[in-house]
Amino acid sequence: MTDNIKTRGQLDAVERSLSTADNGERWHVVATLSQEYATDVADLWAACTTRERLVRWLPAVSGDLRVGGRFTIEGNAAGTIATCEAPHGFSSSWEFKDRISRIEVRMEAVGDERSRLTLVHTADVAAYRWAQFGPGATGVGWDCMFLGLALHVSTGAVLAEEGKVWEVTDDARQFFADSSCRWADLAVEDGIPETDARAAEKRTTEFYFTGVEQPL
Repeated sequence: MTDNIKTRGQLDAVERSLSTADNGERWHVVATLSQEYATDVADLWAACTTRERLVRWLPAVSGDLRVGGRFTIEGNAAGTIATCEAPHGFSSSWEFKDRISRIEVRMEAVGDERSRLTLVHTADVAAYRWAQFGPGATGVGWDCMFLGLALHVSTGAVLAEEGKVWEVTDDARQFFADSSCRWADLAVEDGIPETDARAAEKRTTEFYFTGVEQPL
């Protein structure tokens, strides 16, 4: 059952931006996502930094959640926490397979019982991989995490197991495709030729559908 996973309007609720620079063999990529939540900063901070809350909307999180400590998100990424300024933000490395990048998370109050989370992901991406997938390679994953956080904050639901079921539904496939399209739109706005951006979008979408990387 996926009764707690409602995706309508979620992609529209997230503000995204993209900045890239071609450095020859690698692309310097800065992707930013931001969303407002109907909760205060203290609660949003707890949802994103305490183990008992994280496991309600992410796969199992293990490790030492303090500055200098290492963490692992089961089946996803690992990293080392670099800075922490509770309840306003933290930064860490973001390590997936052999690729190491950096994330910065900021939280701020925007009104009574409302707060905003902004995530900035900075990476140097191999040129061949950028050509293959573009920003959607990680962007779709971040959109899925923002979905999980939004559902948890708004409902308090425990979503980790439901998420595994949802990932193979038609609703999930549409979510992946729509997210991939939005990241391709940003790539075009940033100057990537549209034919290249749309080809990368297609390969990214197929990867999220099947888990198999499509060749160039």
